[in-house]
Amino acid sequence: IKLEIPTINLDREVTVLATVPEVVQSLKSCAMTWQKLISAVLEEQLKKVPQGNGPLAEIDLWREKNATLTALTEQTKLPEVQKVLEILQEAESECIRDLRIVLSDLKKHHMEAQDNVKFLSTLERHLKNLACGTGAGVVSNTIPSLLNALRMVWIMSRHYNKDERMVPLLERIAWEISTRVYRVVDLCTLFKQDSAVAKMKITEAKSTLEQWKKCYFTACIQVEESGSERYWKFDLKRLFEKTDYMASICQDLHDIFQVIEELYNIFIPELITVTANPKRIGALRRGVNILTISMKELTFDPFSIESAHDWKLVMEEFREDVSVETVKQIFVQNLKDPPLYKNHPPVAGAISWSRSLFYRIKHTIVRFQEVEELLATEHGKEVKKIYLQVAKQMKEYEDQKYNQWRERTEQMLPLLLKETLLTISSVTEEPVTTKKSVCFTVNFSPILQEIIIETKCMEQLGLPVPEIARYVALQEDKYLRCTSKLKKMLDRYHKIMETVNEAETKLLDDYIQELWRILKSGHKRLTWNSLGIGEFIVQCTQAIGKFELLVHQIHNISEDIRSKLLFIESTNLFKFPRSKNGDELPGAKEFFDYVKRERAKDVEHMVRKYSAIPQLLIEVEGRVANTNSGKSPKLASYYAYWENRIYQVLTQLIVKSLQTFNAAVLANVPLLQIEAVLSVPEITLQPNASEIDKMTVQSIQDCVEVTKHFVRWMHGTCIECPAQRVKTDEVFTFSFYTDVSQSPLMIEQAVLITQNVHKLLASLSKYLNQWNRYDLLWKSDKGAVLDSFAAEKPACVIFDEQLQFYMKVAQEVTQHLLIKDEQFIRLQLAPLAFAVQENAKDWVISLGKLLNELAREDLFRLLNEIQVGVFSL
Repeated sequence: IKLEIPTINLDREVTVLATVPEVVQSLKSCAMTWQKLISAVLEEQLKKVPQGNGPLAEIDLWREKNATLTALTEQTKLPEVQKVLEILQEAESECIRDLRIVLSDLKKHHMEAQDNVKFLSTLERHLKNLACGTGAGVVSNTIPSLLNALRMVWIMSRHYNKDERMVPLLERIAWEISTRVYRVVDLCTLFKQDSAVAKMKITEAKSTLEQWKKCYFTACIQVEESGSERYWKFDLKRLFEKTDYMASICQDLHDIFQVIEELYNIFIPELITVTANPKRIGALRRGVNILTISMKELTFDPFSIESAHDWKLVMEEFREDVSVETVKQIFVQNLKDPPLYKNHPPVAGAISWSRSLFYRIKHTIVRFQEVEELLATEHGKEVKKIYLQVAKQMKEYEDQKYNQWRERTEQMLPLLLKETLLTISSVTEEPVTTKKSVCFTVNFSPILQEIIIETKCMEQLGLPVPEIARYVALQEDKYLRCTSKLKKMLDRYHKIMETVNEAETKLLDDYIQELWRILKSGHKRLTWNSLGIGEFIVQCTQAIGKFELLVHQIHNISEDIRSKLLFIESTNLFKFPRSKNGDELPGAKEFFDYVKRERAKDVEHMVRKYSAIPQLLIEVEGRVANTNSGKSPKLASYYAYWENRIYQVLTQLIVKSLQTFNAAVLANVPLLQIEAVLSVPEITLQPNASEIDKMTVQSIQDCVEVTKHFVRWMHGTCIECPAQRVKTDEVFTFSFYTDVSQSPLMIEQAVLITQNVHKLLASLSKYLNQWNRYDLLWKSDKGAVLDSFAAEKPACVIFDEQLQFYMKVAQEVTQHLLIKDEQFIRLQLAPLAFAVQENAKDWVISLGKLLNELAREDLFRLLNEIQVGVFSL
């Protein structure tokens, strides 16, 4: 396949040639020819399929494709071809676009062929071993390496990492393996060989087929563990249906050779010499040979799945001949624990198993009896003796099993029918303390069910059964219906009881007692012989339905109460104000006043929720006790339960709110601001630490005193306690405050908050100590210092130094950070800095005045001296 190169002169520049119409037209015609040629080649290559069923054919296919596409691709890279493309591109010819598309397809398919050849070549050595390797175990040794190489191809290749590519390749490998096995396990050859050699070949073939599947699944796991985004989840039927079936045929062939070997061992040479009719022995031996001949002359391929039915018939016919000794061994080995047919009971199942073995041994002996001389020999007598012994043992075994069952059935059945319908058990190992911990179960003995099944099977075996057993067996449907209804009824009862908590159990004690009274009839009085079982089930079902309705009503009310308590518990009693104007924070008093106002609003909502709870409890009272007083003795424990829940909720409310406040104190998010001020002679906080401590403690106390708004109920009721006058001008209200305020968790949180706030204020105070280096500005006696300084008659230079010092101090304080954020407090240092600056300026002014006064004195003294001198002259 060659691309035709145009004959026109293309030596000039591309831009020049692109303007010559004759050149462009000629090249356009050439390009269209190239396009058609390349398209035809690609179409032909895409249609090609491997020539053969094996995996090597696929490698050959891709090599052929790669050779063709490489040759064509190399031609497109020639300078003449590239220049033609450039000229047409420069000329903006309409044909260049279609040609570029075709060239792009060529490049894509060429790269695919190159990639496939590269990766498939890594499999070639393994595939050749699979197809024609020689030596023992070559195929078995090749399969693991081949699967490992396939796994690497799947992970690394850009094209053989898709199901549509990998599955056909795996199918070809499976075909190669099955073909190799088919050549080894040739029936005509096998049945001419020694049985030991044949069995070895069959075993190796079966092992190879099984290893193919085992190594595949190992590779699947390795692909998944490698982190590949695509797993091996291929159609297993396409890959293993054939090989699995061939493995099963290999197992059948192995069994055939094993049995034939055992049969030939029966006809030892001594048997022929002692028998009166050796010709009959020869005939019998020839009968065994017929088995092998039939295998050699099969009219179908046993390894073909389409012939599965025919092969099954051959195997069934072959397996009819079973040795007596084998049956004896099966019988003796399984005597105590015989294998049972599905849904067979123990005794009847054991008898059926024993009879099936007997029929098999009987069939074999009948076949041997056709040759009288065979059974007359020593070996034949031994076989017959074994047969009679086994047959006798089987009969004795059957009789013993049957008699034991009949005697046991006649004794136990009347007792089982007298058992009550229900039994009681505790769901825990602890002593029964409440009705909730007790569980009813249907008391239909498994032994009774077993007797019914045994009776039916015994009759099918033709054995007589006791009349009482036959009667019970006829009632099986009735018992099944009753047990099913009883189980459904008890499941419903237990399900509703599981939803009832301890407080509700006490609340509904009368109803539970009544329900128990009805259920106890099935536990104390009714038996499986009773006539009122159906009526009992109806009565129990109705009672459970009424109880279920009542429980659901109470649960709906309880859920309403819980929602109100959840609202209370989830309230945050420390809501903080947002900063004003972005960075401006409230002062300490403004902060705590805001918290107090917001808390008051929340308390109002919470109290409304709390006040609605008694009415809901009165609604429960109406349904349980048919009263609406709020003080029913039947609900005393139920009132107490909810009052205790309210206490828990309020305690949790206070503790969580304090935890929220403490977290805010420790977080590095400022919520309020205070000032550092100069209060001569000390630098202090404003408000000072003591005042902030008091505000904090008061806010904590206000939080705890929220519980004073929740009035306790009178004992045994859900009615709020009236206020009690303690003194003439003092009224006491019973609230949850007394109990909540003593909660260790609450006290712990309150102490923790005050400690954290105190530590914070101490830290801020310590931070202010750095300003004490300026304390001489306000602690010194300015008048005394200046008088002493004036008495020294300092020079102007000394005055200048002092003035510079104080001016520097005034300037320095403006350079300090004027805001200090620590945890939840922002410390404003501007007032302190201003005060220090003002003090420094006062010193400057005072020094200036002193300098002025001393200068004036010197000036007047000098003037006076001048005047005295003038007058002297």
